[in-house]
Amino acid sequence: MKKFLMNPCIAALLLMIAGACAPQKDNNIRSNQVLTEGWKFTKGNPGGAQATTFNDNGWQEVTVPHDWAIYGPFDKKWDIQNVAIEQNGETVPTEKTGRTGALPHIGDGWYRKTFTVADFDENKTALLVFEGAMSEPEVYLNGEKIGEWAYGYAYFYFDISDKLLKDKENTLAVHLSNKEFASRWYPGAGLYRNVNVVVKNKQSFDQWGIFVTTPTITAEKATVNIKAASSAKGGINMLTEILDADGKIVASSWQAVGANGAFEDNITVPLPKLWSPETPYLYKAVTKLFDGKIGIDEVTTRFGIREIKYTAENGFTLNGKVTKFKGVCLHHDLGPLGAAVNVAAMRRQMEILKDLGCNAIRSSHNMPSFEQLELADEMGFLFLAESFDEWAKPKVENGYHRFFDEYAEKDVVNLVRATRNHPSIVMWSSGNEVPDQYGAEGLVRAKFLQDVFHREDPTRPVTVGMDQVKQTMQSGFGALLDIPGLNYRVHLYEDAHKAFPQGFILGSETASTVSSRGIYKFPVVQEKEKQYDDLQCSSYDLEACSWSNVPDEDFVLQDDKPWVIGEFVWTGFDYLGEPTPYDNFWPSRSSYFGICDMAGLPKDRYYLYRSRWNTDEATLHILPHWNWQGREGQVTPVFVYTSYDSAELFINGKSQGIQKKNNSTPQHRYRLMWNDVKYEPGEVKVVAFDKNGKPVAEEKIQTAGAPYKIVLEADRTKLTADGNDMSFVTVSVVDENGLPCPTATNRLNFAVNGAGSYRAACNGDATSLEVFHSPSMELFSGKLVVLVQSGKDKGDITLKVTGSGLKDAELKLQSL
Repeated sequence: MKKFLMNPCIAALLLMIAGACAPQKDNNIRSNQVLTEGWKFTKGNPGGAQATTFNDNGWQEVTVPHDWAIYGPFDKKWDIQNVAIEQNGETVPTEKTGRTGALPHIGDGWYRKTFTVADFDENKTALLVFEGAMSEPEVYLNGEKIGEWAYGYAYFYFDISDKLLKDKENTLAVHLSNKEFASRWYPGAGLYRNVNVVVKNKQSFDQWGIFVTTPTITAEKATVNIKAASSAKGGINMLTEILDADGKIVASSWQAVGANGAFEDNITVPLPKLWSPETPYLYKAVTKLFDGKIGIDEVTTRFGIREIKYTAENGFTLNGKVTKFKGVCLHHDLGPLGAAVNVAAMRRQMEILKDLGCNAIRSSHNMPSFEQLELADEMGFLFLAESFDEWAKPKVENGYHRFFDEYAEKDVVNLVRATRNHPSIVMWSSGNEVPDQYGAEGLVRAKFLQDVFHREDPTRPVTVGMDQVKQTMQSGFGALLDIPGLNYRVHLYEDAHKAFPQGFILGSETASTVSSRGIYKFPVVQEKEKQYDDLQCSSYDLEACSWSNVPDEDFVLQDDKPWVIGEFVWTGFDYLGEPTPYDNFWPSRSSYFGICDMAGLPKDRYYLYRSRWNTDEATLHILPHWNWQGREGQVTPVFVYTSYDSAELFINGKSQGIQKKNNSTPQHRYRLMWNDVKYEPGEVKVVAFDKNGKPVAEEKIQTAGAPYKIVLEADRTKLTADGNDMSFVTVSVVDENGLPCPTATNRLNFAVNGAGSYRAACNGDATSLEVFHSPSMELFSGKLVVLVQSGKDKGDITLKVTGSGLKDAELKLQSL
């Protein structure tokens, strides 16, 4: 292919002289219409709903993204599974409830929308793009079926050029079906991610057809490689302009079309600024197609210049620097919003994770949303993008195994092509704890999937989260993978390191410690599968699941074994479904695994991880709370999670002694613990010392009186007037002296007026059956969170929170 480079200014000048002005977004070269408003929805399966003449006047009006199930009500009938277990030597049926969140996601749903596309004609190509549809979508346009898909987490598209009506109303209908026993957690229901109509010229870039990599990087320059697939024929040229974060053109190049419409170019960027979690610098590649002097297509691709390597000598390096994954696993639901994508909610989650010191996210066990990846690029998170929870062998009756043979390659191809330009993605995962870890056919499937990933993206390695570690050591399954990922099994890390040839191990899933925010149990003991009558878990952070462990055991491996390249904790936030250790009990409908609860409020465990992960800011946190009426004189251990090595504890001014971190146990290495403290009301104070024994910080908590007034604190007070933005308002109560009331359970009521609306509330209680969208909820451990959503009009928004016997509170927000 003939190629030449030129100075950007000269290139622009020659374009002007030739009269070939670069194509602009508003001149009908390419358009992307997001189908957000004007949808009609009904649950069930009415006959003939695909027809253009179908009467949907009685259907619910909704906006997309939409999750039909999150509105409840909670009911255990959605999750009952008669699972046989061994009990006292006999096999008995056990009612398994709450597994998928006890929300009404099972069944059929229909969506209908009419739309017009003004810039479409016979010279254009039109694509209908789905970013996620839960699940098994069947898609109809103007009464005619145009296609179907299977996987609810997959991105997919159809060419609708021969079905789309020009300058006329088109009717889009989508049928979705969620089967029972199809998921191990809450999957959501409906068109929970965006639906788009893309219109472009016949000769244009393919959908997700541009691939940007940075194969060579020095301090002086970086090579940016552009590969582009298109429908272009002979005589078509591509102009690529590289823009820095300020929008300034820093490099440009022309390239002629190659065989089969392919383009490839290598462009030199001088003095590159590198992408990393600390400095997430982003460039843009603007690729433009020209037919002679006429611009016929234009696509902007955001990317980062960065180098990733995995070696036995250094583990994972980013831009030449050894970097450990301080990561969390995240399911896709957004708590009270369900599965429906919302950028403000995801940004808040990731801001909380940034303060934690977290630098990595694993999308578990599904393909991430485009919005989440865009935020990861912007905010600086390393990303492990996962694909499947099942291959050909089933975990659940109606899982992905039904589709694997037909869809697995297509789903991986779409995942990679749609997301491979995100600098945040540093590895792919082809599966999680798949039963195919057993047997020779499992190796065949693992290699097949890994080869597809490599074909589509040769720049990133592939992992699988393995729980059958002994089996994968013996069979060769683990040796086959680019990155051996171990889910738990800390006692097998050493054996796996010796058995696997890669020279390093990734903790692809770690801890599974369980706790309920603000709940503490006595006596304080380290135990697995511990259960209590109130269906809560203790926040002394010493309780884990049968297969897992408490955080400190992972910390030892991360700190002492250089061949352990990092961890992804299960999980960053509580999520709907999987209420272990209470998945046989009702009412328990959401997880206890989170470092934060489902409202996004930090649990005590947050500060244990922060004390290790956040190296920029000091951490000093006391637990438990100090409101224990009836425990006077009883042993009530006090733990301190801190980045300091030692501290002195005082109860009502009396020293309880100095504790210093030591290696006697994993807990003593990472926590300061005063296990013999006896409760007396008053003040608990901790004074932390630096390495020289000098007092440098202190923290205190006090026994609170009766709840007196409501306090409101918003994560943001200025919202965008787009109808989607949100403020998350933490609501708590304090006594007459302003002390937080950590055991308060008052019922509160919420009212929003002005240029916004009440959206939902969440208190983080895994046993609460209060629906999220009702404007009333009880506090849990003294707190809850209210979600206020902007409208499309600018103006003030007022949130008022009231409660019987409490002083009211108001908060002013602005929609701009």
